[in-house]
Amino acid sequence: MPLPSSVRHIILSLSNLHSPLLHWFNSHPSPPRFIISDMFCGWTQNLASQLGIPRFVFSPSGAFAFSAICFLWRELPKRENPNDDNEIVSFQRLPNSPTYPWWQVSPLFRSYASGDPGSEKFKDWFLGNIASYGLIVNSFNDFEKPYLDYLKTELGHDRVWAVGPLLPQDDSSLKQRGGSSSVMVNDVVSWLDEKQDRTVVYVCFGSQTMLNEDQTVAIASALDKSGVHFIWSVREAVNVPLEFERGTANRGLVIRGWAPQVLILRHRAVGAFLTHCGWNSVLESVVAGVPMLAWPMSADQFVNATLLVEELKVAKRVCEGAKAVPDSDELSRVLADSVSGRGEEMRMALKLQRAALDAVRDGGSSERNLRVLMEQLLFPSGSV
Repeated sequence: MPLPSSVRHIILSLSNLHSPLLHWFNSHPSPPRFIISDMFCGWTQNLASQLGIPRFVFSPSGAFAFSAICFLWRELPKRENPNDDNEIVSFQRLPNSPTYPWWQVSPLFRSYASGDPGSEKFKDWFLGNIASYGLIVNSFNDFEKPYLDYLKTELGHDRVWAVGPLLPQDDSSLKQRGGSSSVMVNDVVSWLDEKQDRTVVYVCFGSQTMLNEDQTVAIASALDKSGVHFIWSVREAVNVPLEFERGTANRGLVIRGWAPQVLILRHRAVGAFLTHCGWNSVLESVVAGVPMLAWPMSADQFVNATLLVEELKVAKRVCEGAKAVPDSDELSRVLADSVSGRGEEMRMALKLQRAALDAVRDGGSSERNLRVLMEQLLFPSGSV
């Protein structure tokens, strides 16, 4: 089932838990005093209201992306020409007033049809997120302060807590994470140990993205021409050209299936990350201090790329879109340059890494926010 159809189906299916959960709460001798739920479970806002308890929405995306979602479902922007996917949508109330062509706007919002029962449910649920008692974001103040401040204004209260980055701080558990892979974790680490500092490009587009043949060939050609050391993580169904893999075996490693991404990014040998800009990948790269080569493909990734490229200067944009195919010659030059030791992106990435690590230390902004949040959860005050 293609996205966003599968996402819509899952969200609609989860909403069927409303009545069973209501019954469970009402029959439990000691029911929970609050609800924390994902932003795709906006229907739990009505559940919390019925129960008379506060609901906190958790955003697995960043504050910028959540701000954009709030804008879309409040303003309901429409295209003047319904057939023009390149028509510009202006998010004029957001910091820096970003603009995006229609095809880069949230797929769930683009599928909205006024009057359609399913669409109206989605609208109500996302508006329910805005009406929640508080917002928890996997981000940190120095990363997205303008958007965290915007959300406090937009939501009409200051119960917005950036508690991230929510990632393992200890590398000892990272080898045990994930699923099956064509390369053993210890072999990946040993391969990296043999490389010099910041000379390896890591290439991965997440667990959902399936590269087509043209994209795969273009990336392979670029890696071949660039001469860089690389690790390329692909889904098992992606057919990496065999002649490419053989020809670059002395400087490249192709991993089919799960890759120990956090462990790879935190290794001293990795100097750049070619990524789809999914939020988890972004945070993992930020904490590792690795600059990014941005190829956003869908969902919140275009917004994330704007934050990384235009605003924070920790990434270069190399391509855009799930069907786009980069020019292999240009991409090869960017790949080579990314581990050359030149460029502002490396300096800014290391600066942002320090800010991320400081945020989660004792007394850091995210640690303080988490303590305040816990006080709100354990000792709630005010109206629901």
